[in-house]
Amino acid sequence: MADGPGRFAVVDPATGEVVGEAVDQGPRELDGAVERAHAAWRGWRADPAARTAALRAAADAVTAAADELAPLLTREQGKPLAESHAEVARTADRLRYFAGLTPESRTIEDGRPVRGEISWRPLGPVAAIVPWNFPLQLASAKFAPALAAGNTMVLKPSPHTPLATRLLGAVLAAALPEDVLTVVTGREPLGARLAAHPGIRHVTFTGSPATGRAVAAGAAASLARVTLELGGNDAAILLEDVDVERIADRLFWAAFRNCGQVCMAVKRVYAPARRCSEVVEALAARAKDVVVGSGLDPATRLGPLNNAPQRDRIADLTARALAAGARAASGGHRLPGPGYFFAPTILADVPPDTPVVTEEQFGPVLPVLPYDRLDDAVEAANGTSLGLGGSVWGTDLDRAEEVAGRLECGTVWINHHAELSLAQPFTGVKDSGVGIAGGPWAFYGNLRPFVVHRPRPDPGGAAA
Repeated sequence: MADGPGRFAVVDPATGEVVGEAVDQGPRELDGAVERAHAAWRGWRADPAARTAALRAAADAVTAAADELAPLLTREQGKPLAESHAEVARTADRLRYFAGLTPESRTIEDGRPVRGEISWRPLGPVAAIVPWNFPLQLASAKFAPALAAGNTMVLKPSPHTPLATRLLGAVLAAALPEDVLTVVTGREPLGARLAAHPGIRHVTFTGSPATGRAVAAGAAASLARVTLELGGNDAAILLEDVDVERIADRLFWAAFRNCGQVCMAVKRVYAPARRCSEVVEALAARAKDVVVGSGLDPATRLGPLNNAPQRDRIADLTARALAAGARAASGGHRLPGPGYFFAPTILADVPPDTPVVTEEQFGPVLPVLPYDRLDDAVEAANGTSLGLGGSVWGTDLDRAEEVAGRLECGTVWINHHAELSLAQPFTGVKDSGVGIAGGPWAFYGNLRPFVVHRPRPDPGGAAA
C-alpha cells in the first residue's frame, strides 16, 4: 500500500511493512473540526456532573478496548505488547484521575467594602499535538485535564502513529458527547495549521525544542496559551557508595525502556572514575542479554526504533562517538534484517563534548562517563541546554538528596528514574519546555480565573 492523494501509509517498525493508512486531512477538514469543537463546548462546559460521569465512562471504555488498542499500538509504534497494555491502562487511569478534580472557588476578604469572589472557567476549544513515542499516554496527558476542565479538544497524533490514536478517538466518542474530542490525522503542515488556528485557545505539544519554538510562534498569532514539553538529556549521577549490582537493572531500564525513546529516560551516566569500569560492565552485560525483536513476540523486551530517520540518527551519533575514540562495550551497530533495529549500546571512554553526550539521543545508546570530583559531575549534568529530569544513585540517601538539590531540572529521582505519579507536576527548565503538565497544575492550566467584586451589605441591610 503506497501513499496516495488524501491518504498516507503507516509502517510497522519491526518489519518495514505497511500496517494501515490514515487520512491526510487538510485545512478544510481542520476548520470543520475546530468549528464543531466550539459548538460542542457550549454544552460540555455547562454541566460539571455530566462531564465527570462521561469521563469515567470513557475510562471504562478504554479499559474494555485494551485488547484492540494495545496490539495496534505495538504494530505501529514498535514497543513490546506488555508496554502497550501498560500505556492503555495509564490512559484510562488518567481519565479517572482528572474526572475526580473540581476547581476550588475562593473569596478574598481584605478589609475593603467589597469582596472578591473567584471562580474558574474553561478556555474553549484547545489543541494537542502528540509525538510517536507514547501516542496514547501523551494524548491522555493532554485531553484528560482539558476535558475535565470543561474544554473541548482537537487532537493531532504523529503521522508515524495515527492508527491507535484514531481508534482511541472512536472508543472515546462512544462515551463522550459528539465533537468534544476530535482526532485529526495528517502530515505537515497540519500540525502547524492547528497550532496557529485562530479558533484554538490553548496549544499543548510534546516534541523537540525546534518544533516547540515553531508551535509557540504559531500560537502567538492568536495569543493562545502554550504548554510545551520539549524533551530532555537526563543525567544519572552515581555516588561513590553506590551498590552497582543492586541498582544496575533499574538504571538499565531507566535508559532503555521503549528502546530509549522516552523524554525523561536516562541519557547520560556519570560514575566515579574508580568505579566506572564496574558500571560499564554491569550495564553492558544487561545490554548483551536483553531480547530484541518484534513487540508482538512475548519474549521481546526491547523493540525497534519507531522510524527510519530516528534509527539513522542513532547510527550517526554512535558512529561519530566511536570515531572520536569511544568504545562500544556492547552494541554499537544496526541489527541485520528488516525493521528499524539497533543493538542496545553502552559506550565507554566517550569524549564529553561529542553529540551523543551533549544532545538528546532518543534511542538505545547510553554513554557512561567518569568523574574525579563530584562537583565536576554536577557541572556536567547541568551543562546542556535541556533540563527535564535527573537522578542520583547511592546508599547514603541524605547525601544523595543534597546532590539532587543541585541539579537544574524539573524532577529529580533518587535511586530510580522516570517514574511519575498522576498527581505530581511535570515540567522542565531551560529548553525542556514551558508550562506544567500533570496533576492539578495541568487541570488549572486549562482554566482561567473569573472574578466578581460584590459589595458588602451595610449595617442597615442595603448594599454598600
